Amino acid sequence: MGNIIRALVAFIPADRCQNYVVGDLREMPLDKMVDLSGNQLRRFPGHVCSFRELVKLYLSDNHLNSLPPELGQLQNLQILALDFNNFKTLPQVVCTLKQLCILYLGNNKLCDLPNELSLLQNLQTLWIEANCLTQLPEVVCELSLLKTLHAGSNALRLLPGQLQRLQELRTIWLSGNLLTDFPPVLLHMPFLEVIDVDRNNIRYFPSLAHLSSLKLVIYDHNPCRNAPKVAKGVRRVGRWAEETPEPDPRKARRYALTKEEIQEPQAPALPPQLPLANS
Repeated sequence: MGNIIRALVAFIPADRCQNYVVGDLREMPLDKMVDLSGNQLRRFPGHVCSFRELVKLYLSDNHLNSLPPELGQLQNLQILALDFNNFKTLPQVVCTLKQLCILYLGNNKLCDLPNELSLLQNLQTLWIEANCLTQLPEVVCELSLLKTLHAGSNALRLLPGQLQRLQELRTIWLSGNLLTDFPPVLLHMPFLEVIDVDRNNIRYFPSLAHLSSLKLVIYDHNPCRNAPKVAKGVRRVGRWAEETPEPDPRKARRYALTKEEIQEPQAPALPPQLPLANS
């Protein structure tokens, strides 16, 4: 039934479509959640701002590029989903929602984040994957309660040293970036439990055996010459992981040289030349 409604909505002009979708949303939902994802919204329905007790607001997969100042009235909001929209900058009003615990900003067109994001001191999960970030905004390092950071599919080449301030950070997802070296700052974050650097350009991995809380490291699809060494019980996902023992570099080199020698074509031996008979 939902697919039929979406198919019909596709033929309704944008303004009428928006009125059709949110027209009956006039009272505060009992579950304190509003989900307007995937409704082709081009502007935020302002009357939602009157739901002062709202806890969860999902606006994913629309055409939004701005939010009204009145959104700041939702001071009980804990989850806000703005992913898969057209935001080039994060609306300042988002930074006034100080009870936010989870903020979804993935799949937009963000090149940076405002310094005011540091006001969200209750934020525990931040999704900023698939944006236009060439460096991790330093303001992220000021989110002291952050536990999970999704920053994959950007154009990150390094991470700021200030990241180690995040003593509560447990998982960091960095797949699909432009890292050429394993970020040194992560070596100073022994509280990390999950590190994902899949699909980067890392050629060498330092030892991670000293990261005492580490449970999982994902390093697949890198042009690496080695696998990261880890403590016992830590799962590795990538080349030379647990299922395939990591080769000893010296033995691997000797094996490669021997293989080359074996494969090198040998010149055919010439038959012995017979002495000429005297005439």
